[in-house]
Amino acid sequence: MNLIRFALRKPVSIMVMVVGLLFFGIKATKEVQVDILPEMDLPVVYIAHSFHGYTPQQMEGYFTKMYVNMMLFANGIKSIETKNTQGLTLMKINFYEGTDMGEAIASINALSSRSQVFLPPGAPPPFIIRFDASSQPVGQLVFRSDTKTNNELQDIANFNARPFLIAIPGLTTAPPFGGSPRTIEINIDPNKLRTHALSPEQVVEAISRQNITSPSGNVYINDINYLTPTNNTLKTVEEFGDIPIFKGQVDNVYIRDVATVKDGADITTGYALIDGKRSVYINIAKSGNASTYDVVRNLKKAIPNIQRNLPEGVSISYEFDQSVYVINAVKSLVVEGVLGALLTGLMVLLFLRDRRAALIVILTIPISIIAGVLFLKLFGQTINIMSLSGLALAIGILVDESTVTVENIHQHFAMGKSKAQAIWDACKEIAFPKLLILLCILAVFAPAIVMTGIPGALFMPLALAIGFSMIISFLMSQTFVPVMANWLMVNKQEHETKENGFDRFKVRFLHFLSHLMQRKKIIFSLSMIAAMITVSFMYIHIGKDVLPSVNSRQFQVRITAPEGTRIEKTEQKIKAVLGELDTLLGKDNVSISSTFIGQHPSTFAVSPIYLYNAGPHEALMQVALRSVEGDTDAMKDKIRKHLQKRMPELKLSFEPIELTEKILSQGANTPVEIRVSGMMKKMNMMYANKLLTKLKELDYMRDQQIPQSMNYPALEIQIDRTRAAQLGLDAQDIAKSLVATTASSRYTSKNMWVGGMMHIAYDVQVQMPQHLLTSGDELANIPLSKNSDRPVLGDVATITPVKTMGESYNDGTMGYTTVTANLHQADLERAKKDVELAIASLGELPKGINIKLAGMAPVLDDTFNSLLSGLLIAVIVIFLMLTANFQSFKVSFVILTTVPFVVLGSLLLLRLTGSTLNLQSFMGIIMSVGVSIANAVLLINNAETLRLQTGDAATSALQAANLRMRPIIMTTLAMVAGMLPMAIGFGEGGDQVSPLGRAVVGGLFASTFSVLILLPLLFSWIQQKSSITSVSLDPEDESSIHYSPSHTNL
Repeated sequence: MNLIRFALRKPVSIMVMVVGLLFFGIKATKEVQVDILPEMDLPVVYIAHSFHGYTPQQMEGYFTKMYVNMMLFANGIKSIETKNTQGLTLMKINFYEGTDMGEAIASINALSSRSQVFLPPGAPPPFIIRFDASSQPVGQLVFRSDTKTNNELQDIANFNARPFLIAIPGLTTAPPFGGSPRTIEINIDPNKLRTHALSPEQVVEAISRQNITSPSGNVYINDINYLTPTNNTLKTVEEFGDIPIFKGQVDNVYIRDVATVKDGADITTGYALIDGKRSVYINIAKSGNASTYDVVRNLKKAIPNIQRNLPEGVSISYEFDQSVYVINAVKSLVVEGVLGALLTGLMVLLFLRDRRAALIVILTIPISIIAGVLFLKLFGQTINIMSLSGLALAIGILVDESTVTVENIHQHFAMGKSKAQAIWDACKEIAFPKLLILLCILAVFAPAIVMTGIPGALFMPLALAIGFSMIISFLMSQTFVPVMANWLMVNKQEHETKENGFDRFKVRFLHFLSHLMQRKKIIFSLSMIAAMITVSFMYIHIGKDVLPSVNSRQFQVRITAPEGTRIEKTEQKIKAVLGELDTLLGKDNVSISSTFIGQHPSTFAVSPIYLYNAGPHEALMQVALRSVEGDTDAMKDKIRKHLQKRMPELKLSFEPIELTEKILSQGANTPVEIRVSGMMKKMNMMYANKLLTKLKELDYMRDQQIPQSMNYPALEIQIDRTRAAQLGLDAQDIAKSLVATTASSRYTSKNMWVGGMMHIAYDVQVQMPQHLLTSGDELANIPLSKNSDRPVLGDVATITPVKTMGESYNDGTMGYTTVTANLHQADLERAKKDVELAIASLGELPKGINIKLAGMAPVLDDTFNSLLSGLLIAVIVIFLMLTANFQSFKVSFVILTTVPFVVLGSLLLLRLTGSTLNLQSFMGIIMSVGVSIANAVLLINNAETLRLQTGDAATSALQAANLRMRPIIMTTLAMVAGMLPMAIGFGEGGDQVSPLGRAVVGGLFASTFSVLILLPLLFSWIQQKSSITSVSLDPEDESSIHYSPSHTNL
């Protein structure tokens, strides 16, 4: 009331404050960061360790187990997951919520340094990075050229372009994808080595002796300080051919006699295809707290400058731009908000038939929303889907504050009061109930404070957006609305006395309600029982997901050829797949395709964190379409069936591509993932195959497979150490020659050369060209001994074709095998239940075998447990707050009985519209509960006040329904009108938030029914025998039964 009095006495001050809020709010709107989702800050650290040539078993034994044992000394670790493939260990360390990540990374670095002592000799240091799901790539910087090779493009991208990206705030990148690092190749010829009686090891030793890196000093002669550079490091690539290989003879053999020298690249392990053509691209990612929109906008500004510094014939472009989705989603929600505000104003005008009153209500909406954005920025929040959803939701709730005030002013006009007096009395009369309503709605969102993980990160911005807007709206209704009402509204008492259609409806409704009063107990009891049973039934049977499915114009699919397929053959198959997609989807409809085939070079250990492939037989394809007809799931199923028919040897698995899907999946590639773990990997595989058979029986599952490479072809080399010793060799001699032949010397003898215009250091490596080793016999003929053409590898070892493990997964030190699947037009909860039944059908598991659900299922459980506990906390907080206000547990109970009906209405509309219960729709239910309680407070507060005056609960309930029917119906319809654009889901990104709007609309209709019909019945039943005396124990309180006038006079 003091606020109202201040506003009416100093109206100009109120206008100044409103203008100030608008000015700073608009300024904040222009400056606030824009992103798709709020910052997640998930506590995840990756360790990537590459050592080319080591088998998955060796990587697991020498690296993974050592790291895991060492990491046990770190605090706060929740789990350690590792993937081992040839030459790579990729470790994901998950920490508990609330862990100090600065301290955690420092600890990981220290323990990793300690681990180096126990790793194989020559192992390079690991790459350690904090990388969580919110740091996902937001696009690709693509390099194209008709004159440069892929490897040249790799060098240009890495050294010409990548340094410019460092200066862009919030942008992080991995090394370029698609090429191999520039390298000085010493390609040995095994026949020439045998001719000159040399071994590969001798070539390596000669280069190590003749091309060395050493510091140069200074010579001081007279007054001059001279540098003393030497040619220890060769100046040109051609000079490598002139290096002599000493054999202890007069005539030397030179490198050029047994090898060719080439300024080339490391052994190719992976390709990138852009629209089917080999190319190179850089994954553009944002740091966790950066804005996707700002990062991409600044990158696009920098592209012309980067282009100017590239060689002729090289062009760059930015593709798979995720910021477009961000901006379209933001625009869509803004449009929905504006439409909602206009529809809200029209609904108010329809009820009050007062254009000036409707204008006042509409004016409060943008003021509250803009001020809400200001406070969001002040509290470090961004504009994202969740905060925008909160602001869009707030539009409907904001109507409640101003509409109730304006409607009450009209009621006081009808009493014959002067305009100023009517406005003062009307605002004063509902000031406290409105404050109580505000507190009830804020209490609904209070659980956001205690929520953790993904639900907490997503719920907090929505709660803050609504909370800030609601508080501003309440202040506007207490200050701005009374001032504007005095200036704009006209007191037309004669208009108020005319009976209209709503008045006639109200009379009939009250007559109907009075008849219901005669059977209130049976009607309310049956209604409540029916609601509770229906809610329970629907909650159990309604589909549940983490987030609603979204129709996207992009898709990502992992394609796997038979294990061990050469990368060149995999490339041919991928080009064939691209051709099939052009035929199936329309060549003109495919905007761009990007595919990475094979693995990243071991030089770039960090790259697998961004994109992981198991081997040369695997490819990850991204396709952007110009348009999609119908449902995205149907399109994916069409692709599956077509490719399975045309190319049955390939395995497909669609993966998340949208930022929201990637972030919520927390790294899971499929919604269904089952881990079979145990010490015996063969036993793990046996049970995994049993589960795979079960999953293939479910008609709504797709892409069911065991993704691990478990039967990779290998040539097992068994060294006969006795025979080798007899020929003057040992395992070390054989290994050195073998590595130089099958891999390169860079992993056993590091050698560098500095050259080029930019004076960059490049590796020098001895290797055997891959095309010279085309059979096991050629491998057996590798020379091993110095200064002799015998023995060769076949003299001291047997070579046997075998099948071995191509990938190894570990959870801690325990190995596991995964079974994965996608869903087709089915919800995650249904899949989770069916998978649990499939696991149960296996019977009692042997000792040491464990099966657990991974993927999205744990995220689903955590999300719903958090939301359910949040809703329970909100209801308890509201109950306690109402009890404290009304000084009655029974009255508070009456108000809370609306909750089951609200939940029923929301679930019913979700089911009718084919929506699932997910994070968005659950938030809509929570929102509806708050609004329902607000309406119930408005009615029951009046009813209890009248009951204390008259002592008749039934009559008081009817009178309260009569007084509050119009504001309740008006605010409900206004809110529904405001939420309709969101519920329909206009524009791109509309699918993401439409369930939220539908849940609110369904809850509001059910709320109105329960508040206007069932609450009066329950109130008259519960309160019919309640005392009208005050519960006060204060002897000086006149309303107390303990009041003592004589004591007071003393």
